[in-house]
Amino acid sequence: MTDLTLLRLDAVVVVQSQPDGLPGAVEFAHLLPPGTRGPDGAAVLHRVEGRPSVYGWEDDFSAFIRDLETQFRDQGASRSVAGRENAVLLSVTTRDARAARRSLEELERLAHTAGLRVVDQQLQVRRELDGRTLVGQGKLKELMVRCMQLGAEVLVFDQELSPSQLRNIATETDLKVLDRTQLILDIFSQRASTREGKLQVELAQLRYRKPRLAAMPTAMSRLTGGIGGRGPGETKLEINRRRADEREHQVERQLAEISAQRKMRRDRRKRVGLPLVAIIGYTNAGKSTLLNRMTSSAVDAEDKLFATLDPTSRRLRFPEAREIILTDTVGFIRNLPKDLVHAFRSTLDEALDADLLLHVVNAAETDVGVQKEAVDRVVADLEATDIPTLVVLNQIDRADPEVVAARTAEWDAVAVSGATGEGLPALLDRVERALFRERAAAQWARRPEADSPPVSELANDSEGR
Repeated sequence: MTDLTLLRLDAVVVVQSQPDGLPGAVEFAHLLPPGTRGPDGAAVLHRVEGRPSVYGWEDDFSAFIRDLETQFRDQGASRSVAGRENAVLLSVTTRDARAARRSLEELERLAHTAGLRVVDQQLQVRRELDGRTLVGQGKLKELMVRCMQLGAEVLVFDQELSPSQLRNIATETDLKVLDRTQLILDIFSQRASTREGKLQVELAQLRYRKPRLAAMPTAMSRLTGGIGGRGPGETKLEINRRRADEREHQVERQLAEISAQRKMRRDRRKRVGLPLVAIIGYTNAGKSTLLNRMTSSAVDAEDKLFATLDPTSRRLRFPEAREIILTDTVGFIRNLPKDLVHAFRSTLDEALDADLLLHVVNAAETDVGVQKEAVDRVVADLEATDIPTLVVLNQIDRADPEVVAARTAEWDAVAVSGATGEGLPALLDRVERALFRERAAAQWARRPEADSPPVSELANDSEGR
């Protein structure tokens, strides 16, 4: 007995043949419009039906298919947004599901920032990750059906995919497949506006994509033809690799030149004697808003991830004609791609040369401790842990006062609101003390005892400021 299978966009029909070769029983499966629920209230993706014989099938199957496609078309029209692709997000974990769900929520914000429209989120907990597709064949087929049902063109993984996993998933699903690193790189490429920023993003993209050239389909390695007696010549894959290497070296040279120019400007500031304060922190913690509030500036401060890529410096004047340079740096994030950290090294050098780091954390975030640890890890990777750091709890106008009080005591932090200006005088006082009063006291303490000023003089100096 053999089967004859007919495949349409929304349905699959299987006609069984009898021993005499005539058609017999019929089974057909079709997708269901999004939101369809079963008797138990659970979401249903598809339905399987059957008829005992093709001859006894009295239903108008063509009308049934047209009605089904109309339902999908109406659902798709309500979901589609001009210029934005629909995406399904997926996170796979072998550990804490709650932490994975928080990371998935952050991935959703990244997707929105990149211009995607998230239509569904999936979380899979496994004993071990599948080496071929990360999720396993069963889950991958379920994702294919779900994407067809929702009209999704993009599948985004919260984990970084290996080159072979990326190829396998894209081949089997026929979808555009992205991982977390690719999504962040795409956001950076959209946000970069200066020549340095664009070069830094391009360098990170080259370093990410080069190892994945080998995982491209075999069609990419077809011969390009040869000249004279040189044989068939280079394959397209080899040419792509060589061009990627050449472009990477070229971008590195250009960034080195810009870094040297930036270092000359920093040295000039040091000769003038202006202290440098660098604002660091998790992305969207309100760093640019705080810079605007402290310096009365109008730096772009959008409610989006990675709104600031290029460092922005402003002067801040204290009493007694004291001035400092306040610099806003690129925001950090959990699992920030190492290629990005390396590519933005020249930009982050502003933080490495700082006399004081203002570590801004969003007090309104539920996982503020996790975000602070992520930034601390990047600071440690940059070997900047020896720079004095002041933690600034921002957005206290949106946070729980009890949580703010506990975190302030735990981290010896200053609680402020960049939006309203609450707590700003206390922050300015802490910055001034760290840069001028405490440094002056430390310098006097290192001088010989004969040159030390009287205790009363230090006390009067502290009170006067």
